[in-house]
Amino acid sequence: MLNGGGQEAMRRSNGKGGGQEAMRRSRNNGGGRETTAAVWAAVSGLTLGEAWLRRDEPKAPELVSRFEDALAQLARGVPFAYAVGTVGFRMLELAIDERALIPRPETEGLVDLVLQHVAPGGLAADIGTGCGCIALSLAVEGRFDRVVAVEQSPAAAALARENVARISPTTPVELREGNLLAPLLDKGERYRVIVSNPPYLTAADHADLDGSVADFEPREALVSGVDGLDATRAILAGAATLLEPHGLVALEIDERRADAVRMLGCGLGWHIEIHADLFGRPRYALAKGA
Repeated sequence: MLNGGGQEAMRRSNGKGGGQEAMRRSRNNGGGRETTAAVWAAVSGLTLGEAWLRRDEPKAPELVSRFEDALAQLARGVPFAYAVGTVGFRMLELAIDERALIPRPETEGLVDLVLQHVAPGGLAADIGTGCGCIALSLAVEGRFDRVVAVEQSPAAAALARENVARISPTTPVELREGNLLAPLLDKGERYRVIVSNPPYLTAADHADLDGSVADFEPREALVSGVDGLDATRAILAGAATLLEPHGLVALEIDERRADAVRMLGCGLGWHIEIHADLFGRPRYALAKGA
């Protein structure tokens, strides 16, 4: 038998007032109608429009619980994607939590460049895959024979595997754990493209980040040496022997370091093209054999 508190919780959850009462209390606490609606849509797996049209339907207790937990996390400053546990990336809806960096819209543009510049077939590698957003997008939208996703963090690699199972792409996605290019070595494989959104901040850059990023997202996915270029340097130094003839390296970069990346790449024998993101900022470097 439920005690009085449990009965009240069930009444609020199963009746018309279940989710609505939670939403009302959220708005009264400063959640805001738009944020409240977005949270409910995310935890219930609905679009905003569907959530609105179904607002008067009974709400399952477990969804109300997830909704209230997400609102509580947001109130503590947790980023929206971590609070609701999912994030949209291009065509995909991925699981996300503090094991991996939250994918940004700019990284969607990196995938666009790869799809535009790389011919169908062959192998693709995603270095530092995090939650798997780039690797899975290439598997779903590209026409590669196989995608290899590399991740150094065991926790992030586990999340990426969960997302591979969640998306179940037709093109195989293989997870390998290890540092940068190391898991690709000595396999006798040649890649049509090696793509990466590597860490590219300095410690000083990280100290200047908003707390919603610095306090929650994994530092190792953001910071890369005294000049922010350690990971970029390692990829450009080692990728040439892993590529097919006329293969491509595609990197997301810090807009403030585009010239440094160009000089670094040229010094290592690459022809470097810098491409802008949707906001006109130098955000991507494409490296081709000189």
